[in-house]
Amino acid sequence: MWRLRTLASRILLAVLGILLATVVIGGVLDVQLTRRTFDKQYEDRARAIANVVAQIPQIKTAVADGDPSRVIPALADRIAAGSDASYVVVTDRQGLRFSHPNRALIGKRLEEPVAALDGVDHVGIDNGSLGRSANGKAPIFDASGAVIGQVSVGIVETRVAGAVRQQITAITLYSAIALGVGALVALFMTRTLKRATFGLELSEITSLLQDREAMLHGIREGVIGFDSKHRVTLINNEARRLMGLSGTVIGRSVNEIVPPGRLRDVLDGRSPGSDQSVLTDESLLVVNRNPVVVAGRDVGSVVTVRDRTELESLVRELHAMTGLANALRAQEHEFTNRLHVIAGLIDLGEFEEATRFVTAVAQNQLVSAEDLRERVAPPVVAALLLAKLAVASEREINLVITPTSHLDVPDADAQNLMTIIGNLVDNAMDAVATQPKPRTVTVQLRDEDEIVIVLSDNGPGIPLDIIDKVFVDGYSTKPPRGDARRGLGLALVQRLARRAGGTVSITSEAGARFEVRLPLPDPIKAAGALETAEARPR
Repeated sequence: MWRLRTLASRILLAVLGILLATVVIGGVLDVQLTRRTFDKQYEDRARAIANVVAQIPQIKTAVADGDPSRVIPALADRIAAGSDASYVVVTDRQGLRFSHPNRALIGKRLEEPVAALDGVDHVGIDNGSLGRSANGKAPIFDASGAVIGQVSVGIVETRVAGAVRQQITAITLYSAIALGVGALVALFMTRTLKRATFGLELSEITSLLQDREAMLHGIREGVIGFDSKHRVTLINNEARRLMGLSGTVIGRSVNEIVPPGRLRDVLDGRSPGSDQSVLTDESLLVVNRNPVVVAGRDVGSVVTVRDRTELESLVRELHAMTGLANALRAQEHEFTNRLHVIAGLIDLGEFEEATRFVTAVAQNQLVSAEDLRERVAPPVVAALLLAKLAVASEREINLVITPTSHLDVPDADAQNLMTIIGNLVDNAMDAVATQPKPRTVTVQLRDEDEIVIVLSDNGPGIPLDIIDKVFVDGYSTKPPRGDARRGLGLALVQRLARRAGGTVSITSEAGARFEVRLPLPDPIKAAGALETAEARPR
């Protein structure tokens, strides 16, 4: 039966049980305290009456003479009737009774010793011949101050019990009211708790918690839960790893754990949309934020975070391979046309002209590749530029690498440069592709005091109102290209520049102009310092 009770009924029964036990225990203690209080009050009253009787001259004289005329019983009865005492017993030093409610006991001795012979008052609960009573005893002194007897006054328990019963009635009424109010409060608490737990029972809550923990930390996606005030209520280990979070996160707001930027805007809902691309220092994240509504109430949101770094890297590598294939295809078309020219000259018998044409083509191709290789030391960067030259020629775009361009960095640092140059050239060629001829993209490379990459085009330029947005990951003015993500190229350029300690700037007058400045690697700085020292006159 206990197991079948709901959580609300369990809490109600527990609260009622606690209230009932508290009321019963409190009532019993209150009754005992009340009884003791009344006992003390009646003891003090009995002692006061006994002291008054012991000071009466007639009593003193009669006790000293042995009460030959029997005046004490009548006097004691009048005092008892007038003072609400149950009895007034007067005895001599030997305990011989001179008065008693039971006339048969007058003239007989007390069963217990005379307590007032020490000359002081005594109080207590007496279980005498009349029953349990609150008793007060006072000594009787003669003219010389010697104790000649005692007065014992008692108030029988029936009168104390009557006063206690009146108090018990008040305590019972108060306890009933307290129990009723407690029951109402307990019922309200159970209903409030039931609403707060959406009607779930303990076993269901336990099962949900176990399932949540297993699912939360078992999936490969980051999951973060926020309440309606954007405070973190749950987070799994994958989300901590992807977002670089450590320490205590639960209970903190998104503004406290995430620095200002696009990631914070997506997490708190200021940048709405599905599959939002967020570029961090280490990863490319795809973030989805969904509001959570339970029983018509907005209780917060759930954010999922996926790591697309590796996949995006593969996509970009594939895109690079596709670009290389397009460059090779463009070169194939160019060489096919040249072969057709050579074949036509041979068919016409113009052998000398065919020889000159072949020699000129080979020489121009060799000079172009060798010249670029001499000025651009990293092989991957030189190969990238050659491929972009071929693609630009295919697209009827004039890609110009300035004659003064020079770049000499270690191969280990060339990968980032290749990514920066490749993204900037691709964006520039896309910008001028829809423009009328001539379409020109210019690349300038310098590595004197720092690495400078300047890329300009004669396209439509960038509107001033969106210059600050072009580096935001996910922002793009280009139409979607299938499932490929737009708006990451320039964001990646800025991230690589910042990580290297450099800057990226944009101007837009006659077309767009991007300027990237990066610090030289240490070996190049050292080599430059050595060359400067050697060039000084001695």
